[in-house]
Amino acid sequence: MIKSLAARAAVAILVLCVPGCGDDTVGPADRDDIEAWMAFYRVPGLSLAVINDFQLDYVEVHGVVSGSTREPVTAETRFQAASLSKSVSAVGVVRLAQEGVISLNTDVNDYLTSWQIPDNEFQSTEKVTLRRLLSHTAGMTVHGFRGYRYTESVPTLTQILNGEAPANSAPIVVDFVPGSEWRYSGGGYVVMQQALTDVTATPFPELMRGRVLQPLGMENSTFEQPLPEALRDRASTGHYADGTEVPGQHHVYPEMAAAGLWTTPSDLARLLIELQLSLRGESNTVLTTENTELLLTGVLSGYALGFFVWANDDERSFGHGGANDGFRCFMVAHRTGGYGVVAMANSDNGVTLIEAVVDLIGRREGWPGFE
Repeated sequence: MIKSLAARAAVAILVLCVPGCGDDTVGPADRDDIEAWMAFYRVPGLSLAVINDFQLDYVEVHGVVSGSTREPVTAETRFQAASLSKSVSAVGVVRLAQEGVISLNTDVNDYLTSWQIPDNEFQSTEKVTLRRLLSHTAGMTVHGFRGYRYTESVPTLTQILNGEAPANSAPIVVDFVPGSEWRYSGGGYVVMQQALTDVTATPFPELMRGRVLQPLGMENSTFEQPLPEALRDRASTGHYADGTEVPGQHHVYPEMAAAGLWTTPSDLARLLIELQLSLRGESNTVLTTENTELLLTGVLSGYALGFFVWANDDERSFGHGGANDGFRCFMVAHRTGGYGVVAMANSDNGVTLIEAVVDLIGRREGWPGFE
């Protein structure tokens, strides 16, 4: 069991990082100074949203959008949500199941018309389903994605699924019996993205906007890739560990369901609050209480449908971490306590910064499990 929510921040993000993206150095002398932590880890910008009493309590911003322009981060600055995209996508999938558009337990090949999961011996008795794709138990390959520079050709989703040029990732296939074990697979979310696009005949960004983003008032969020030019003026620039900027400011992620969301901490906090209230039966803007329970019930290895779930005695929480090139982020919400935090940083060094900041906020707010 992970000892504290602060430690969970590191674990949930590190599962998505390349080796060496964390740092075990002790930290600055003043452990209660967020900007001292930022300077210590050389992170240009940080944005936070804090939840208390089942509502957005405050937003806190630090640093700059870009190390070169020195433009300050604001509450409206968009960050790449990386794998937090999976959580938002999962809410949309469960919403479609709630509407009867799809079933979580049907062979996903029944929904795929533009592409099919290649058949093999692993699928002779068990099939890939949306429930298994969302819970990383479908037996699918490809952990994560590198994205594409603006100067590079961006592949179609079919090319990504097949691992064909100009895709920079391997083919997405099944290599163990679906349902038999847990293994993190961003590739599975790409399959889900294609299935939903096929069955609804609707572009994925539009689908998620109508089912999740608009109903929850997530006005600064979009799955559009590449980010439209009209929205780039409020987009943060990603930074490598040495402080240099990601060429073109950020990468393009056609793997939208797995890594393509642009958003703000306050928008993600709105999602977490809605799920907290839905669990209490006090709001069902997107999901019924029953389906929110389904979404947040663990399947295998502490993972539910699009969310990590953690339990320590009576303290139960849900959330996710994320890592795209030049960006790190984390969100966590207590199931019953009405509190939580979302943190987004524009640097590859953000993983250990976020762990420290989550710990700091937890101590500052007096939340159980953060000590």
